[in-house]
Amino acid sequence: MPELPIEPLAEPLWPLLNKFYRSHNSPMKALKGGRLWVARDGEIVAGLCLTPVVGGQFLTGVFVAPDYRGHGLATRLILRAVAEVEGTVWLLCHPDLEGLYRRMGFTQDTALPQSLSERLVRYKRNKPMIAMGLSPRG
Repeated sequence: MPELPIEPLAEPLWPLLNKFYRSHNSPMKALKGGRLWVARDGEIVAGLCLTPVVGGQFLTGVFVAPDYRGHGLATRLILRAVAEVEGTVWLLCHPDLEGLYRRMGFTQDTALPQSLSERLVRYKRNKPMIAMGLSPRG
């Protein structure tokens, strides 16, 4: 698979990422106030959203189209998006994804901001969920 371009998505184009999520029956949404990143192969084939929170950024909406999975695209997308982030990057994920994120340097040894702690408690009522963080390299 050729190396696909990864770039921030300009704000006027945000509806395209939501359209991509919907086209794959994903409940994910681009969050207002966030910074969206996408990989394209003509059209969007992967995306994510980084939203500011106290002390860093909240990573959500990581989704790769099924035909593009298994080639490291999610890893490239995430690492490119978080490369310029100041502060910690946090995410909430299913425990099955821990290995994927751990290989990128995320750990469960992280202190969540209150807003994300509350969100984690809500999410865990309905499904297994863990919190992970990627501390700034320094």
